[in-house]
Amino acid sequence: MKIKSIISIIILLAFNACTDLSEKLYDRVTTSEYGLTEGEIETIVGRAYASLRGYSDNASGGTHAYPACEYVFFLTSVSSDECTLPTRYGGDWFDDGQYQELHKHTWKSNNKTVWSAWKYCYSGISSVNAVIYQTDKSPLTDEAKEKIFAELRAIRAYYYFRLLDLFGNVPITVSYEDLELPANSSRADVYAFVENELLDIIDLLPVSGYGRMTQNAANCLLARLYLNSEVYTGQSRWQDCLDVCAKITGTLEADYFTNFLTNNEVSQEIIFSIPYDHKAGTVGNYMASMTFHYEQKWAISAAGDYQWCGNGMCAQPGLYSSFEENDIRRKSLLIGEQIDLRSNSVIIMPGNGGNQPLIYTEDISDFTSSLQNEGARLKKYEVKAGETWERDHDLVIMRYAEVLMMQAECYVRLGASAQARPYVEQIRSRAGLSTPETIDLNFINEELKHEFVFEDHRRTDNIRFGDFFNAWWEKAADPSDKHTGIFPIPSFERQKNGKLIQNPGYTD
Repeated sequence: MKIKSIISIIILLAFNACTDLSEKLYDRVTTSEYGLTEGEIETIVGRAYASLRGYSDNASGGTHAYPACEYVFFLTSVSSDECTLPTRYGGDWFDDGQYQELHKHTWKSNNKTVWSAWKYCYSGISSVNAVIYQTDKSPLTDEAKEKIFAELRAIRAYYYFRLLDLFGNVPITVSYEDLELPANSSRADVYAFVENELLDIIDLLPVSGYGRMTQNAANCLLARLYLNSEVYTGQSRWQDCLDVCAKITGTLEADYFTNFLTNNEVSQEIIFSIPYDHKAGTVGNYMASMTFHYEQKWAISAAGDYQWCGNGMCAQPGLYSSFEENDIRRKSLLIGEQIDLRSNSVIIMPGNGGNQPLIYTEDISDFTSSLQNEGARLKKYEVKAGETWERDHDLVIMRYAEVLMMQAECYVRLGASAQARPYVEQIRSRAGLSTPETIDLNFINEELKHEFVFEDHRRTDNIRFGDFFNAWWEKAADPSDKHTGIFPIPSFERQKNGKLIQNPGYTD
């Protein structure tokens, strides 16, 4: 059995639990009946990992907080300069204008995509806190509990890092038994919490383990924290980032796309991923279906045995052409004629005022009524005939290339560009490119855009480099106060909790 299948089965044991902060932990067993052995605790810990895959919440408007495809990914990518979700011909994907708001940086506190990201993080935190509580009540030794707590706290730190990055001033909730409604903590306090949690538990984490929070994964998260420290706290910590990166071991895969195969658990480059396996009943990994045209299945299989596609998100105009022509990473995007494998001719798509050939274009003629074929599509993860709705590739969260690029960026920011070169050359060489004479921040920014295209990095990079607030395609410059660097506290949460104070620059 594949390693990721084993992990997925462990995770599945607790996959269907509620994820709201008031949830009940047990519905079939009591503490005294289960969680008595380290093996049983391991299955309970799997529930915390399961939360990373998100959930569908029909109770709040049918929002889908899935980091591998919907709303969490939409929020970060559509608000960046790499992705867009235009309203298609006939009103498809308008969805109350929420994606147009994200693209234009005109979001309001009642935007459901923003709310979904908040719920994704706090439902995960709730799951972690519940498992910590159950583990603490178990008869395991203190030594055994300490190691389990370390892994759980690392998962929780990941969620709080995301909240720190997305919302800034958020409540810190660490006790399953505390039923008091929490107030916001300052962004500086959330930053300090994430840092202290990671520093406290890194040495207790496992050295290896696919899909688990290892020492490498925790150090990579800590390095991300230090890399963005100036944004989060006003104080840069470039050398601290370098020091942490030096502790991370890893290697680059010879083939860039090994990281995105259906069976990408074979990659030696991946530091942390969220495992998916449809045979184990996982849900939420259908990103390709969110980008391909409805008729794309005929370009994948003559039998058409590829699941439904929604013709939604695509690359912003200019992204595809920003790659050098011989950059292998350009193949992460799909453009041009799509050939029907039944007839070896171009697929004909209905709509758009008549039957037209399916030819993906880089340009988008009308943001509010784009043609069905407009916009380059995401094709970074392997796509194969016969795949089910739920894809089996694992969602890559961290890989060693990021560690190399963090080191390169920090050296440039510290005025030591020559020391950045060996790190950049490894990345560029694999992409089939030479490294230019000048390595500056503009170059680093572009290289990050290409290396991590559609990997949920770009919004954070945009903000760190300052271009998040600039005008780009169909987007005006952000307000001078730059309050859009964090999202508003969702109005739906403030209605439930009067202690929550709205972020600066937002009114509701």
